[in-house]
Amino acid sequence: MDFDVANLLLTTQEIKKDRSLWSEYYQKLLSECFLNNRTRIFVFKSKPPAPVNEMFQEYLGSSCKSRVVKRWRHIPKNAERTLDAPDIIGDYCLSLLDWGSSNVLAIALGSTVYLWNASNGCSSELVSVGDNGPITSVSWSPDGQVLAIGLNNSQVELWDPRASQRLRTLRGARRSRVGSMAWNHEILTTGGADGRIRNHDLRVENRILQNYRGHTREICGLKWSLSGQKLASGGRDNLVHIWDISMASANHRPSQNQWLHRFSDHTAAVKALAWCPFRHNLLVSGGGGTDWCIKFWNTQTGDLLNSVNTGSQVSALLWSKHERELLSSHGLPDNQLTLWRYPSMTKITELSDHSSPVLFMAQSPDGCRVASAAADEMVKLWAIFGSPVVPKNTAETANGGPFAGFSLIR
Repeated sequence: MDFDVANLLLTTQEIKKDRSLWSEYYQKLLSECFLNNRTRIFVFKSKPPAPVNEMFQEYLGSSCKSRVVKRWRHIPKNAERTLDAPDIIGDYCLSLLDWGSSNVLAIALGSTVYLWNASNGCSSELVSVGDNGPITSVSWSPDGQVLAIGLNNSQVELWDPRASQRLRTLRGARRSRVGSMAWNHEILTTGGADGRIRNHDLRVENRILQNYRGHTREICGLKWSLSGQKLASGGRDNLVHIWDISMASANHRPSQNQWLHRFSDHTAAVKALAWCPFRHNLLVSGGGGTDWCIKFWNTQTGDLLNSVNTGSQVSALLWSKHERELLSSHGLPDNQLTLWRYPSMTKITELSDHSSPVLFMAQSPDGCRVASAAADEMVKLWAIFGSPVVPKNTAETANGGPFAGFSLIR
């Protein structure tokens, strides 16, 4: 008998038995302490409460969400106010309505300009031009202190409405009506029936700073970009031009193209132009006649981004200052105002209260209301864009935030 082997076998069995006992005890102890005698570690149950102090829970919860809370907006189907506009000229290519930053609406009726103060509801006559009429365009300066009045004889009169005084007269090169105007700080841009676009420097007496040549027929629409670097023009020749102010010249060669881009996709006269307030290189244009299309242009690359057939003549376009929405005015068959959601271009609502084609449209200084004028000799005011959305935490910030109720140490 080999005593060494026997001793080894007996000792090994005792160690295994001892280890087995300790292993069972250890597993039992783990189960009691950590698993609560459960056989599964992961179980499905309701979500445990967040370990956040109740005092800060409401504030922290709201701060994690969007700062601006979208709310449902009611858009009235009827105009909130209607003003009579007798003798208004029903010409698509004119610009007879403008709403200034001083909250005064200017409208040209025949040979007379009337002012309506939206703050107090008072109206007054500014000027009657007599034989120099009819008036073909009106446009407020950016500060709302000067009104430019375009005439049928190529002249433009600048008026101070507060003093009821004519400041000066700008004279065009030819006897052609001035149907469109646009301001760019101290520069007043005019478009005539001869297809010429002129920049008048108002800091100097009777000075035509620059000329733009590219249209072959009457200028129907002019709009400067928000930066003041680009000018968009539309005309009866169905063209849209983008001009860069740095490329303009008072004495340019006839063979030299001044425009940055030329768009020829419209099939009718183009009057409606609007620069996007949140995408500075985006221009929207609308075609009249049987074109019926709203087109979106990238003025950086010259690409056509989208085209929407509205089913009727497009006379004016306005962007909302508070939402990503676009408002268009139309002619036959429905003579409506259509509010679109951008960029999907789905219709939000249509307002049909005019009995004739809507020709002119202007937006209030706060961006909440819109005035529309039509050949039915009516001006209607619409609460269509609504009030600006106020961030939810504005009041908290103004009052010192969520810790305003706590005493300060020093």
